[in-house]
Amino acid sequence: MHGLDPRLLATLEAVVRHGSFSAAARELGYSPPAVSQQIAELERRAGLRVLERRPVRATPAGEVLLDAEQGVRSVLAAASAELDAMRAGTAGRIRLGAFASAATGIVPQALAQLHTVYPHLQVSLCQLEPEAGYSRLKRGDMDLALSYDYDFIPAPPPRMLRRTLVARDPVVAVLPADHRLADREVIDLASLASETWIAAPEAALRLELLSQIAQTPGFQARLQYEGDDFNTVLGFVAAGLCVALMPQLALPRASPGIVARPLAAPQLTRFIYAVRIDTRHAPRAVLDLERILATQALAALS
Repeated sequence: MHGLDPRLLATLEAVVRHGSFSAAARELGYSPPAVSQQIAELERRAGLRVLERRPVRATPAGEVLLDAEQGVRSVLAAASAELDAMRAGTAGRIRLGAFASAATGIVPQALAQLHTVYPHLQVSLCQLEPEAGYSRLKRGDMDLALSYDYDFIPAPPPRMLRRTLVARDPVVAVLPADHRLADREVIDLASLASETWIAAPEAALRLELLSQIAQTPGFQARLQYEGDDFNTVLGFVAAGLCVALMPQLALPRASPGIVARPLAAPQLTRFIYAVRIDTRHAPRAVLDLERILATQALAALS
Protein backbone atom coordinates (compact mmCIF):
# COMPACT_ATOMS: atom_id res chain seq x y z
CA MET A 1 0.00 0.00 0.00
CA HIS A 2 1.58 3.27 -1.15
CA GLY A 3 0.74 6.93 -0.66
CA LEU A 4 -1.89 6.49 2.04
CA ASP A 5 -3.47 9.94 2.47
CA PRO A 6 -4.74 11.02 5.94
CA ARG A 7 -7.52 12.94 4.21
CA LEU A 8 -8.83 9.72 2.72
CA LEU A 9 -8.71 8.11 6.16
CA ALA A 10 -10.70 11.03 7.59
CA THR A 11 -13.33 10.53 4.88
CA LEU A 12 -13.56 6.83 5.72
CA GLU A 13 -13.98 7.64 9.43
CA ALA A 14 -16.79 10.11 8.72
CA VAL A 15 -18.65 7.67 6.45
CA VAL A 16 -18.46 4.87 9.04
CA ARG A 17 -19.40 7.15 11.96
CA HIS A 18 -22.46 8.49 10.14
CA GLY A 19 -23.30 5.25 8.33
CA SER A 20 -23.98 7.37 5.28
CA PHE A 21 -22.05 8.82 2.34
CA SER A 22 -24.35 11.85 2.10
CA ALA A 23 -24.13 12.70 5.82
CA ALA A 24 -20.35 12.39 5.70
CA ALA A 25 -20.31 14.67 2.65
CA ARG A 26 -22.30 17.34 4.49
CA GLU A 27 -19.92 17.23 7.46
CA LEU A 28 -16.78 17.34 5.33
CA GLY A 29 -18.04 19.94 2.86
CA TYR A 30 -17.81 17.61 -0.16
CA SER A 31 -20.40 16.40 -2.62
CA PRO A 32 -21.59 12.77 -2.18
CA PRO A 33 -19.92 11.74 -5.48
CA ALA A 34 -16.63 13.22 -4.21
CA VAL A 35 -16.88 11.13 -1.04
CA SER A 36 -17.56 8.01 -3.13
CA GLN A 37 -14.54 8.81 -5.30
CA GLN A 38 -12.32 9.22 -2.22
CA ILE A 39 -13.44 5.87 -0.80
CA ALA A 40 -12.80 4.25 -4.19
CA GLU A 41 -9.33 5.80 -4.27
CA LEU A 42 -8.63 4.55 -0.74
CA GLU A 43 -9.68 1.04 -1.75
CA ARG A 44 -7.47 1.26 -4.84
CA ARG A 45 -4.45 2.24 -2.73
CA ALA A 46 -5.20 -0.35 -0.06
CA GLY A 47 -5.83 -3.09 -2.61
CA LEU A 48 -8.78 -4.22 -0.48
CA ARG A 49 -12.41 -3.35 0.03
CA VAL A 50 -12.71 -1.06 3.07
CA LEU A 51 -16.50 -0.58 3.21
CA GLU A 52 -19.61 -2.69 2.98
CA ARG A 53 -22.26 -0.59 1.27
CA ARG A 54 -25.56 -2.01 2.56
CA PRO A 55 -25.55 -1.28 5.42
CA VAL A 56 -22.55 1.04 5.43
CA ARG A 57 -19.90 -0.41 7.74
CA ALA A 58 -16.16 -1.02 7.77
CA THR A 59 -14.68 -4.27 6.52
CA PRO A 60 -11.82 -5.84 8.49
CA ALA A 61 -9.41 -3.90 6.25
CA GLY A 62 -11.43 -0.76 6.94
CA GLU A 63 -11.15 -1.33 10.69
CA VAL A 64 -7.36 -1.42 10.34
CA LEU A 65 -7.45 1.92 8.54
CA LEU A 66 -9.85 3.40 11.12
CA ASP A 67 -7.37 2.49 13.85
CA ALA A 68 -4.66 4.24 11.85
CA GLU A 69 -6.86 7.32 11.38
CA GLN A 70 -7.54 7.47 15.13
CA GLY A 71 -3.82 7.23 15.84
CA VAL A 72 -2.97 10.04 13.44
CA ARG A 73 -5.72 12.26 14.83
CA SER A 74 -4.67 11.61 18.45
CA VAL A 75 -1.03 12.45 17.73
CA LEU A 76 -2.03 15.69 16.01
CA ALA A 77 -4.40 16.59 18.87
CA ALA A 78 -1.63 16.03 21.41
CA ALA A 79 0.80 18.15 19.40
CA SER A 80 -1.77 20.93 19.06
CA ALA A 81 -2.46 20.94 22.81
CA GLU A 82 1.25 21.13 23.61
CA LEU A 83 1.84 23.95 21.14
CA ASP A 84 -1.10 25.92 22.55
CA ALA A 85 0.31 25.51 26.05
CA MET A 86 3.85 26.46 25.06
CA ARG A 87 2.74 29.41 22.94
CA ALA A 88 0.40 31.14 25.37
CA GLY A 89 0.49 29.40 28.75
CA THR A 90 -3.27 29.84 28.95
CA ALA A 91 -6.14 28.67 26.80
CA GLY A 92 -8.42 30.94 24.82
CA ARG A 93 -11.17 28.35 25.01
CA ILE A 94 -11.91 25.06 26.72
CA ARG A 95 -14.19 22.39 25.32
CA LEU A 96 -15.43 20.40 28.31
CA GLY A 97 -17.34 17.14 28.42
CA ALA A 98 -19.16 15.81 31.47
CA PHE A 99 -21.55 12.99 32.33
CA ALA A 100 -25.01 13.98 33.57
CA SER A 101 -24.61 14.13 37.36
CA ALA A 102 -21.25 15.94 37.09
CA ALA A 103 -22.69 18.39 34.56
CA THR A 104 -25.33 19.43 37.10
CA GLY A 105 -23.53 18.83 40.41
CA ILE A 106 -19.98 20.07 39.80
CA VAL A 107 -19.52 21.91 36.52
CA PRO A 108 -21.64 25.08 37.00
CA GLN A 109 -19.88 26.06 40.24
CA ALA A 110 -16.48 25.16 38.81
CA LEU A 111 -16.99 27.26 35.68
CA ALA A 112 -18.22 30.20 37.75
CA GLN A 113 -15.00 30.05 39.78
CA LEU A 114 -12.87 29.62 36.66
CA HIS A 115 -14.49 32.71 35.13
CA THR A 116 -13.21 34.87 37.99
CA VAL A 117 -9.64 33.90 37.04
CA TYR A 118 -10.09 33.86 33.26
CA PRO A 119 -12.91 36.32 32.49
CA HIS A 120 -12.31 36.18 28.72
CA LEU A 121 -12.04 32.40 28.48
CA GLN A 122 -14.62 30.75 26.24
CA VAL A 123 -15.99 27.45 27.57
CA SER A 124 -18.34 25.02 25.86
CA LEU A 125 -19.94 22.07 27.64
CA CYS A 126 -21.13 18.82 26.09
CA GLN A 127 -23.00 16.26 28.20
CA LEU A 128 -21.83 12.76 27.37
CA GLU A 129 -20.86 9.47 28.94
CA PRO A 130 -17.19 8.45 29.44
CA GLU A 131 -16.72 6.38 26.27
CA ALA A 132 -18.04 9.19 24.09
CA GLY A 133 -15.79 11.63 25.94
CA TYR A 134 -12.74 9.46 25.33
CA SER A 135 -13.55 9.34 21.64
CA ARG A 136 -13.93 13.12 21.43
CA LEU A 137 -10.65 13.68 23.29
CA LYS A 138 -8.75 11.35 20.97
CA ARG A 139 -10.27 13.04 17.93
CA GLY A 140 -9.09 16.42 19.22
CA ASP A 141 -12.69 17.67 19.50
CA MET A 142 -12.51 18.17 23.29
CA ASP A 143 -9.92 19.53 25.72
CA LEU A 144 -11.06 18.01 29.01
CA ALA A 145 -13.69 15.44 29.97
CA LEU A 146 -15.09 14.18 33.24
CA SER A 147 -15.38 10.40 33.36
CA TYR A 148 -15.94 7.74 35.98
CA ASP A 149 -15.62 4.10 36.87
CA TYR A 150 -16.44 2.02 39.95
CA ASP A 151 -14.07 0.32 42.36
CA PHE A 152 -15.56 -3.06 41.45
CA ILE A 153 -15.72 -2.30 37.69
CA PRO A 154 -12.41 -0.57 36.86
CA ALA A 155 -12.31 0.89 33.36
CA PRO A 156 -8.91 2.38 32.42
CA PRO A 157 -8.98 5.07 29.72
CA PRO A 158 -7.63 4.37 26.23
CA ARG A 159 -3.98 4.83 25.40
CA MET A 160 -2.76 8.42 24.95
CA LEU A 161 -5.18 9.80 27.53
CA ARG A 162 -4.23 10.94 31.04
CA ARG A 163 -6.74 10.97 33.86
CA THR A 164 -6.56 12.69 37.24
CA LEU A 165 -8.71 11.62 40.18
CA VAL A 166 -11.21 14.39 40.97
CA ALA A 167 -13.41 12.77 43.64
CA ARG A 168 -14.51 9.61 45.39
CA ASP A 169 -18.29 9.46 45.10
CA PRO A 170 -19.85 6.96 47.54
CA VAL A 171 -22.66 4.74 46.28
CA VAL A 172 -25.72 4.86 48.54
CA ALA A 173 -28.95 2.90 48.89
CA VAL A 174 -32.00 4.94 47.87
CA LEU A 175 -35.28 3.84 49.48
CA PRO A 176 -38.85 5.12 49.73
CA ALA A 177 -39.24 7.25 52.85
CA ASP A 178 -41.67 4.72 54.38
CA HIS A 179 -39.52 1.68 53.59
CA ARG A 180 -39.08 -0.89 56.37
CA LEU A 181 -35.33 -0.15 56.47
CA ALA A 182 -35.56 3.63 56.12
CA ASP A 183 -34.71 4.30 59.77
CA ARG A 184 -31.42 2.38 59.68
CA GLU A 185 -28.20 4.38 59.68
CA VAL A 186 -26.51 2.03 57.21
CA ILE A 187 -27.95 -0.57 54.86
CA ASP A 188 -26.67 -4.10 54.40
CA LEU A 189 -26.85 -4.67 50.65
CA ALA A 190 -27.88 -8.31 51.13
CA SER A 191 -30.99 -7.20 53.03
CA LEU A 192 -32.30 -5.59 49.82
CA ALA A 193 -31.85 -8.64 47.58
CA SER A 194 -35.53 -9.55 47.43
CA GLU A 195 -36.75 -5.97 46.87
CA THR A 196 -38.17 -4.62 43.64
CA TRP A 197 -35.29 -3.05 41.75
CA ILE A 198 -35.27 -0.75 38.74
CA ALA A 199 -33.19 -1.64 35.69
CA ALA A 200 -31.84 1.59 34.21
CA PRO A 201 -28.71 0.88 32.13
CA GLU A 202 -27.49 4.49 32.13
CA ALA A 203 -28.70 5.53 35.59
CA ALA A 204 -28.27 2.58 37.95
CA LEU A 205 -25.81 -0.19 38.72
CA ARG A 206 -26.21 -3.53 36.99
CA LEU A 207 -28.06 -5.94 39.23
CA GLU A 208 -26.03 -9.01 38.32
CA LEU A 209 -23.04 -7.26 39.84
CA LEU A 210 -24.91 -6.64 43.09
CA SER A 211 -25.50 -10.36 43.53
CA GLN A 212 -21.77 -10.94 43.21
CA ILE A 213 -20.82 -8.10 45.54
CA ALA A 214 -23.32 -9.03 48.25
CA GLN A 215 -22.65 -12.74 47.71
CA THR A 216 -26.42 -13.10 47.86
CA PRO A 217 -28.70 -14.18 44.97
CA GLY A 218 -32.07 -12.60 44.39
CA PHE A 219 -31.34 -9.15 42.93
CA GLN A 220 -33.89 -8.89 40.13
CA ALA A 221 -35.17 -6.00 38.05
CA ARG A 222 -38.95 -5.78 38.12
CA LEU A 223 -39.11 -2.29 36.66
CA GLN A 224 -37.53 -1.34 33.35
CA TYR A 225 -36.42 2.17 32.43
CA GLU A 226 -34.31 3.04 29.39
CA GLY A 227 -32.48 6.31 29.93
CA ASP A 228 -29.85 8.25 31.84
CA ASP A 229 -32.05 10.53 33.96
CA PHE A 230 -31.45 9.94 37.66
CA ASN A 231 -34.50 12.05 38.51
CA THR A 232 -36.74 9.56 36.75
CA VAL A 233 -35.30 6.75 38.84
CA LEU A 234 -35.80 8.82 41.98
CA GLY A 235 -39.42 9.38 40.97
CA PHE A 236 -40.00 5.63 40.87
CA VAL A 237 -38.38 5.23 44.27
CA ALA A 238 -40.36 8.10 45.82
CA ALA A 239 -43.57 6.53 44.54
CA GLY A 240 -42.73 3.40 46.55
CA LEU A 241 -42.27 1.24 43.47
CA CYS A 242 -38.65 0.17 43.95
CA VAL A 243 -35.25 0.67 45.54
CA ALA A 244 -32.01 1.62 43.80
CA LEU A 245 -28.33 2.24 44.31
CA MET A 246 -26.95 5.59 43.16
CA PRO A 247 -23.77 7.62 43.46
CA GLN A 248 -24.25 10.33 46.05
CA LEU A 249 -23.50 13.10 43.53
CA ALA A 250 -26.57 12.05 41.53
CA LEU A 251 -28.92 12.85 44.44
CA PRO A 252 -30.48 16.32 44.51
CA ARG A 253 -30.10 18.36 47.68
CA ALA A 254 -33.80 18.02 48.48
CA SER A 255 -35.38 14.67 47.64
CA PRO A 256 -38.88 14.40 49.15
CA GLY A 257 -40.25 10.89 49.44
CA ILE A 258 -36.89 9.13 49.56
CA VAL A 259 -34.09 8.44 51.98
CA ALA A 260 -30.47 7.76 51.06
CA ARG A 261 -28.38 5.57 53.34
CA PRO A 262 -24.69 4.55 53.25
CA LEU A 263 -23.94 0.92 52.57
CA ALA A 264 -22.44 -1.39 55.14
CA ALA A 265 -19.44 -3.39 53.97
CA PRO A 266 -18.77 -3.91 51.17
CA GLN A 267 -18.97 -0.18 50.53
CA LEU A 268 -19.02 0.85 46.88
CA THR A 269 -17.38 3.89 45.35
CA ARG A 270 -17.60 5.69 42.02
CA PHE A 271 -14.32 7.36 41.09
CA ILE A 272 -14.63 10.60 39.12
CA TYR A 273 -11.74 11.65 36.88
CA ALA A 274 -10.68 14.60 34.74
CA VAL A 275 -9.28 13.24 31.48
CA ARG A 276 -7.23 14.93 28.77
CA ILE A 277 -4.73 14.08 26.05
CA ASP A 278 -1.50 12.86 27.63
CA THR A 279 1.04 15.60 26.87
CA ARG A 280 4.11 17.02 28.60
CA HIS A 281 2.53 20.48 28.59
CA ALA A 282 -1.09 21.54 29.01
CA PRO A 283 -2.75 24.97 28.89
CA ARG A 284 -2.72 26.61 32.30
CA ALA A 285 -6.48 27.17 32.23
CA VAL A 286 -7.09 23.46 31.65
CA LEU A 287 -4.89 22.56 34.61
CA ASP A 288 -6.63 25.16 36.75
CA LEU A 289 -10.01 23.78 35.74
CA GLU A 290 -8.92 20.29 36.80
CA ARG A 291 -8.02 21.67 40.22
CA ILE A 292 -11.24 23.67 40.54
CA LEU A 293 -13.36 20.68 39.55
CA ALA A 294 -11.74 18.65 42.36
CA THR A 295 -12.46 21.44 44.86
CA GLN A 296 -16.09 21.72 43.80
CA ALA A 297 -16.58 17.95 43.83
CA LEU A 298 -15.29 17.80 47.39
CA ALA A 299 -17.71 20.56 48.39
CA ALA A 300 -20.64 18.87 46.66
CA LEU A 301 -19.96 15.54 48.37
CA SER A 302 -19.27 16.88 51.87
